[in-house]
Amino acid sequence: MSQGSESLVSVAEPGVDVEVEEAVETNRKTKRLPPYNVIILNDEEHTFPYVIELLVKLFAHPLPTAKELTWRIHSTGRAIVYTTHKEKAELKREQVLSYGADPMSANSKGPLRCTIEPAVSE
Repeated sequence: MSQGSESLVSVAEPGVDVEVEEAVETNRKTKRLPPYNVIILNDEEHTFPYVIELLVKLFAHPLPTAKELTWRIHSTGRAIVYTTHKEKAELKREQVLSYGADPMSANSKGPLRCTIEPAVSE
């Protein structure tokens, strides 16, 4: 070979057959995890500011939504504050229970009552 001219040469291995698979279309659907509701129950041990703060910090609710949910908890005895898959619902319940007693209330001896339950599927 001379220095001035380079040529590209493709070399195939002798006796090697290459099979090309055709793309097979599969109809896979992602299965969604069943939804669970995180529910906070009313009590007379926690102040409105405490509940509002908890809803903003733990669930990232905007202040108006947190206030509306707090009123719903107070007036109906409970409110769904979050809906997600079971594992995250359990985590959120534990975060509520770990938030502790309300320092603004002398009656508060522990956390808000919180539970999870399967959400009604449509």
